[in-house]
Amino acid sequence: MAKELTGRTALVTGAGGGIGAACARRLAAAGARVLVVDMRAEAAAKVAAEVGGVPVVADLGDPGFVAGLPDEAVDIVVNNAGFQHVAAIEEFPPETFSAMLRVMVEAPFLIARKVLPGMYARGWGRFVNISSVHGLRASAYKSAYTAAKHALEGFSKTLALEGAPHGVTSTCVCPGYVRTALVEAQIADQARAHGIAPDEVVSEIMLAPAAIKRLIEPEEVAELVAYLCGPAGGFITGVSLPVDGGWTAR
Repeated sequence: MAKELTGRTALVTGAGGGIGAACARRLAAAGARVLVVDMRAEAAAKVAAEVGGVPVVADLGDPGFVAGLPDEAVDIVVNNAGFQHVAAIEEFPPETFSAMLRVMVEAPFLIARKVLPGMYARGWGRFVNISSVHGLRASAYKSAYTAAKHALEGFSKTLALEGAPHGVTSTCVCPGYVRTALVEAQIADQARAHGIAPDEVVSEIMLAPAAIKRLIEPEEVAELVAYLCGPAGGFITGVSLPVDGGWTAR
């Protein structure tokens, strides 16, 4: 594998598992030094040890988390951290709605605010924001997640416009349902919300809009992230790239 990112430092949030861990592994394989950010200390340490990176324990729901980030040059940011809650709007806990926006919208803003001056000074930077098909489409019972991902899409585009004169790109990667612990939890939540069996959730609800009837593997998402961070991705900015099995073709 080409070491196209040798000498670069990547900060990946939610990197203790799922898509984040896959991104940490792929970027490290491309030569990057990876800051493995996760609120779970053991998970962060495990992935960091695997990739020769640095574990960083941080709760992105706490605005003060930025002060705990390593004070070093960051060339690549992968905003991946997030969580899901499934409920009807009238039953959705307001505190959960706010927490989801803090983690998936405010945290990427605070990270960008911290690392952009250094990127601008060096004339190079990459932001890859792990959005979702729900950044492009809505689903019932996911008001906070849909709102957060739509907001992340808008932030990414603004960052692309501001960063372009300084060699900094910003893109969104929009997966459908990925084979992660988060999706497994969603299956159970959706089953309760719709009053159907868990196995029916995948076939009848989750994958109903998609042309390709399977879950996406985390490594497939990570491969696109690595492409966007490498030399070939230098002219790709301000866009949202679906990895959704044809969901948005409808």
